[in-house]
Formats: sequence, C-alpha cells, structure tokens
Amino acid sequence: MWVERYHTNFRVASADKLNFGMDHLGRLERLRVDISDKHLDALVVTHLPNVRYLCGFTGSTGVLVVTPKKSAFITDGRYAEQASEEVKDAKVVIDRRPALVATAEWLAKEKRKSRSRDVQILGIEESLTVGARKKFADALPGGFRMRIAPSMVENLRTIKDSDEVRLIRAAVDLGCRLFKTARQTIRAGVTETEVAAEMEYEARKRGASAMSFDTIIAAGERSALPHGRASGARIPASGFVVCDFGVILAGYCSDMTRTVHVGPVSEEEARFYGAVLEAQLAAVSVVRPGATAGEVDQAARKVLQKAGLGRYFTHSTGHGVGIEIHEAPKVAADQEVELEPGMVITVEPGAYVPGAWGVRIEDMVLVTESGCEVLTNTSKELITV
Repeated sequence: MWVERYHTNFRVASADKLNFGMDHLGRLERLRVDISDKHLDALVVTHLPNVRYLCGFTGSTGVLVVTPKKSAFITDGRYAEQASEEVKDAKVVIDRRPALVATAEWLAKEKRKSRSRDVQILGIEESLTVGARKKFADALPGGFRMRIAPSMVENLRTIKDSDEVRLIRAAVDLGCRLFKTARQTIRAGVTETEVAAEMEYEARKRGASAMSFDTIIAAGERSALPHGRASGARIPASGFVVCDFGVILAGYCSDMTRTVHVGPVSEEEARFYGAVLEAQLAAVSVVRPGATAGEVDQAARKVLQKAGLGRYFTHSTGHGVGIEIHEAPKVAADQEVELEPGMVITVEPGAYVPGAWGVRIEDMVLVTESGCEVLTNTSKELITV
C-alpha cells in the first residue's frame, strides 16, 4: 500500500532541536562488518558527507579511519573545538600536518603497536582524487597497500534510520512551506530570481542552513528546460511555471517540484499536466519493498508513452535523498536495485516540449515495510495563480 498525507498547518522545529541522538556507533558497527567481509584492515573515509554520517563532524577538513576495533578522526587545530563537540564514537586526533599525512602517521603507529609484520590493506574511497591518493601513498611507510573500496558508506546510507527519517520529514515540511511562498510571489511581470529570493529568504528564516541546490524557477517557454535555474526572465502573463527546490535542515536535504500556471489554462495544457500527474501517481503506486528502481521508472514512462509524450520525458524518474541531494539508489530505466524499507527516493517524471512548455511533479517518498509513504505534504492538483 501507499499513503499520501496532506496538511498545511505545520510548524517547523528549530534545527538545534532536530539534530540530536544519532546512532553513530551503530553505523560504525555495521561498517565494521563490511570491512571484515571485504578483508580490509581499515577504511579511510575522506568524503565529508560520509564522515558526517559516521561520526557527526560537520566541518570542511578531516579524515575518519575505521578499523575492526577502533575509530579515529584526524583534523587540524582550526577544528579542535568543533571536533571535540561534534565527533562521536571516534578518538579525535589534532595534527598540524595535512589530514592525509597525519592519517598515514596514525596508521603507522597503530601498526607498530600491534607488532604486525603482515601487509595491511587500506580501503580508500573512490571520491579521493588521484593527487590526494598519491600524497597519501607517499606518506605511508612500507607494510601498507591501498585498495579502492567503492560505495561502502554510501550503501549504508541508502537505508535511513528513524533519526534520519525524522530529520528528512522536517526538511520536507519546510520545503512545503516554501511552496506557499512561491505561490504568493509568482505573478506576471515578476522575475524568476525574485521568486527564488523570496523562497530562499523564507528558508533561512525558518532554520535552513542552505538550499539543497540552485532553485529552479522556470516560466513560460523556459519551463521546457528540465534544469532551468531561476533567471532574470520575467514571468509571462500566461503559461506554466516549474518550481523545483529543496532545503538543507539539520544536515538533511529535501527536494520537491510543483508546476503552477499563470492565467487561464487551455484544454491542451490541462491534458498535458494531467498526463504528467498520472505518470507520477503511477510511479508512486509501484514503490514498495522488493520492487526495483527500474520498475518505478517504467511505470511513469508507460503512462507518458501512452499519452504520446514519451519522447518528451528526457531524464530519470528519481534518486535517493539524504545528507546529499543525490544519493543511491538511482531511479532510472533498467536499474535492478530492489527497494528496501527505510529508503527515501524522489519520484519526479516530467515532460518538456522545446519552445512551448514543460511540466514536472516531484515528491519525496519513504519506502515502508508494507508499501510507501509520500512525505511531500502538498497537493498536486494544478494550481493557477
């Protein structure tokens, strides 16, 4: 089963009250199982969203090393106070040298303590640049070998725990509040950037640290641009306006799209919008444990193809959302990953006719034990302004 819930009288709690009680130790223990399964002696975590997920650090410089028995977070003196306050379930190491160089020294000391003569296998993340890999390799003494360990933490992050779902709900609710601001601001003659600015100001007032991505406000013929970032173009007297936006609240992202219409709606426009809405609802109805991401995508495409609009659907149907705006799983054609309870994905089919108009409708959807729940609490009926 799937459930949609709509309500408009909600209040967003402060980010400080939302951000507590994360199960960092549980995440580290699950990662350690994977480390052992992959026959690694340690995983060197450098992708900052992964660092945050595992130990809570929100700064811009640091490396987390996870071994089967220990965790150490290594950073420099600029972050000493922040690390002592934020880092959970890992020893904080402050070093003046670059973090990767200091990490190599920490690993060497640990190896000496263990008196092991075996070569230790270090997993490193794919996101680590070639230059950074070389710097790390040069700093390591003999007795270590690096191995790319792709997506180990990212795979853990696909399943959100209850604390993460709570934070995502709050971010989604704030996003819904911003859509009200958009509806109040959109009118003929106003620039797209003015609408985006009002939304982003409201987001900041209500506790968002940033927008999840550059706000998309695309009006008239520009609505046919799937990623038409807000520009200085003025909203025309008649036509669709695609509003795609999200916030970062207490470290977690939201993402939603609604398409409104300025002025009277023609029969052709109403049919076009109705086809996209039918495709979106069809895709949501497929979301459940055991369904594949490809099946969700296909459900949307089938409706648009039947309506003669298949060639105008030019992107994938969705993606995972969490600490980052784009996470696994990818919801696209032929994606065989099976959905599991705790995954949070977007469902966002659209159709775009160059030089004419475009429509996209997007919700964030939580996979539950028995089906799914639509988290985006805003009606999808066509709104005229």
